[in-house]
Order: sequence, then structure tokens, then C-alpha cells
Amino acid sequence: MTDRVEIPTRMLVHALIREDGTVGAAELYAVADTLGMSDQQVRLCIKRLLAEGRFTHEGRGRKAVLHATEATARFLAPNADFLRHAFRQDAGQAPWDGTWHLAAFAVPESARTVRDALRETLVHLGGAALQGGLYVCANAWEPYVEDAAGRLGADAALTLLTSTDLRRGGTRDPVGLARDLWPLEEIAGRYHRLDQVARPRLERLTGTDPVPSAELLTIALELAAELTRAMDPDPLLPPELLPRPWPGAQAREVVARCWAALHERAPRDSRPAVFRVYADITREAAERIRR
Repeated sequence: MTDRVEIPTRMLVHALIREDGTVGAAELYAVADTLGMSDQQVRLCIKRLLAEGRFTHEGRGRKAVLHATEATARFLAPNADFLRHAFRQDAGQAPWDGTWHLAAFAVPESARTVRDALRETLVHLGGAALQGGLYVCANAWEPYVEDAAGRLGADAALTLLTSTDLRRGGTRDPVGLARDLWPLEEIAGRYHRLDQVARPRLERLTGTDPVPSAELLTIALELAAELTRAMDPDPLLPPELLPRPWPGAQAREVVARCWAALHERAPRDSRPAVFRVYADITREAAERIRR
């Protein structure tokens, strides 16, 4: 496996969240050491997560226990929702109905922080700017947008609407609009990278040689890191709006096969809790692929 993958320390912390929402510092430092991360990296990451309100903690040093907050649960849950939706799209189970979903907001300069946060959230949810304060998405994003606006205290500034007739300049063809509004070439490049990372790991996982538990965890983290880098900027446009063949579907298929193999090889008591969710989603996709 020649493609080196950088694993963010933050992702490692999320990976080790147990079913009860805790992370044991002793386990965190031990796993970080096997991945070549320094104690200083881990300490700084924990400090940032505590400062951001992502975790609370009790105890000190390696005896400490981190507790994921509600904000962290909200942060992780949509990612699983989006991954599940992506696999449904790949399987042809989420056809586009031709509806564009729009969100408009008018937040004054005095609340610039709120305005910037709402703008960043809309882009993260797959939106593209049509003009100042007006964003469009090809998926039904309303529950996520309303939740974000509520948390930011911007409910009154938000307007949601749908349309089947969207024109921008002289373009009204949906495929042309998608090409103009979203950086599809850049997104495709990220999926090509994901495919290059996943294929040699799939070969390793489906081979006959034993794979140590530490290596299984490393592969799981590498796949999750690269999948996140590919999917975070992906608006998950319906296949009807994308170039064919779309590398996202191909890369996710390889990742699904990797996760299915990881699930079969990893001892039940050593599977990271947060990745168990992703493993369930991708294993379902892998089973559909086998059929």
C-alpha cells in the first residue's frame, strides 16, 4: 500500500467514542502511538475539542475519560445520513424529482458571525450560491437548514422555497446548471484519490494473509479520513445531474467492499463505535453490489 494517508487526530478521537459516548484517554494515547502520533498531538487535540464544547472530561492524564457532548452527536449523525443517501443514489434508489431546493437569508452586518456560520453551513449541506444570500441545493435539505438556523438564532432571517424552473443567466438545463454551480472536476479528483487509496487496501483485506488488529484499525481510519475528504465538499448531486461515469459511485463501491471485509476480519470487541455505524451502511451497500 503505497498511498500514504494523513489521519487527523480529531478523527481518531471520534473513532474511539464508545457506545456510551465516552473515550478513554489511555486507549486514545495507545492507539495514537501505534499510528505514529505524538502525545503532544493528542493533548493539543483534546484541548481544542474541550474548548469547542465537543467533549467534557473527568480525571487527568491517561486516567481521564472524555464525554462526547450533544453537539458532537449532532456533528457526527448528519455524516452518516449523507453517506447512506450517497449509497442510495449509487444504487438508483433516490431518483431526482426535478425539484430545486432554495434557501435565502438576510442577516445584518451587526450579526456577521451568524451570517458567516449560516453561509458555511449551507455550503457544507451541498448548497451553491446563486447570488448574495440565496443558495440552491438539489436535495431536500430543509430539516438540516432549519436545525442549523435555529441553533444560530437565525430562524426569522431564513426563507425556504422550492422550484422546478431554475434559470441562471442563459442556462436552465439542469446538467448545465450543476456544471456551472458546483466544482465537479475538483470533487471528481478527490474521488479518484479515494479510489487509489481504497483499492490496495481492499486487496490486503481480501487476501489470505492475516492482518493484525492494529493494521485493521489503521486501514479503517485511513479509509474514513479519505472518504471524509472526498465527501465533505460533495453536494451529493443526483446522478441525473452528474457526468457519466461518475468516480464517486465507483470509489464508494470499493470503500463498501473494504468495510465489508473489515467487518468480517475485525474482532467484535475491537470495532470502534463510530465506525460501526459507517460499517453498517457500507456493508448494506456491499451486499447490494454482490447481488
